[in-house]
Amino acid sequence: MNSGVSIFDGTKIYIACPPNVATGGPELLHQLAYHLINDLKVEAFMYYYNFDHSEPKIPVHPEYEFYNIPYVLDIGLNEDHENNIFIVPEILSALKLLEKTKKIRKCCWFLSVDNYYISKINKTDFFFARAINKLSKKLFGAPVIKFDITSKKSLDKLVKKYDYKKDKLLRLADFYMNNSYRGMSFFGDLRPMYYIPDFYVNIDFINESFKLDITKKKDVVAYNYAKGFEFTKKIIKSAHDVKFTPIKNMKRKDVIDLLKEAKVYIDFGHFPGPERIPKEAALLGCCIITGKRGSSAFYEDVPIPQHYKFEDEEDNIQKITDKIKDCFENFEARNKDFCIYVEAIKNGQKRFLDDLKKIFVKI
Repeated sequence: MNSGVSIFDGTKIYIACPPNVATGGPELLHQLAYHLINDLKVEAFMYYYNFDHSEPKIPVHPEYEFYNIPYVLDIGLNEDHENNIFIVPEILSALKLLEKTKKIRKCCWFLSVDNYYISKINKTDFFFARAINKLSKKLFGAPVIKFDITSKKSLDKLVKKYDYKKDKLLRLADFYMNNSYRGMSFFGDLRPMYYIPDFYVNIDFINESFKLDITKKKDVVAYNYAKGFEFTKKIIKSAHDVKFTPIKNMKRKDVIDLLKEAKVYIDFGHFPGPERIPKEAALLGCCIITGKRGSSAFYEDVPIPQHYKFEDEEDNIQKITDKIKDCFENFEARNKDFCIYVEAIKNGQKRFLDDLKKIFVKI
């Protein structure tokens, strides 16, 4: 059983994060720093790596300024000692940072499964398909080979080639954290490993959930334009009498307004980990319909009834359309199917903090 990571008087924790990026992973990194500082009373810093100093802006994304986390652009030699801790996400660019320090205690936090492997892809991986598609885009304006880097087939190939047990960078870490049940099934034999289920959402969505009036919901389907659109557009074409609204180039307020209005949120993209937008949508009263890629296939990561999850196959399009219309017509009843998911999300921040207190133990 893991006994926890010792926090000494004066311990500093540095958390690596790419600069000016606002997605689920970087937000969770900022939330970690926020709770370390404000609840565990530990001195913590965001370490924005690979920041372009020629840019006339700070490395903090505007959406994360309100966390008010101090930051550094490097870890000085005098901070590289065993009382301090350095946490990096699982992507290759961040793992390489572990080579730059010697004595500081190191941690790899698996915020996803897929991104660990995808970040390792080099020019030889899937060379034929990528080369043909690159040429066809120049000649015809579109790829000729259907190639999905996020498919199970592609991931299986990467898992076989890039055996994490032989990853010298991973072995530089002194301990590991994981935010998904799926991730534990992939990397759970790394030791010591700490599991922090990720049901945490931005406080703006929590606050808006208290104001929610589901009687004002409309027969609208919201979807993430950035993921799974190839399959989603087939659903849109099939359900021509249904209104679909994409989450695309939206500010947080616009996303909130859409999700408060929509009765259904669909997501047939890959889930590298417990995705952020489905949680936000459920919290704001949407019925959730997903595919079965990545973490979405795991009840522990996306705890919604199985009959709201579909393989992204042509044969399921009519079933998905029927499910959407059923949610429209019987919304108040169907909405109750997501109580377990919503409750987990509402308790996400408390659970996150409780887990942190078990992991980081003051001496």
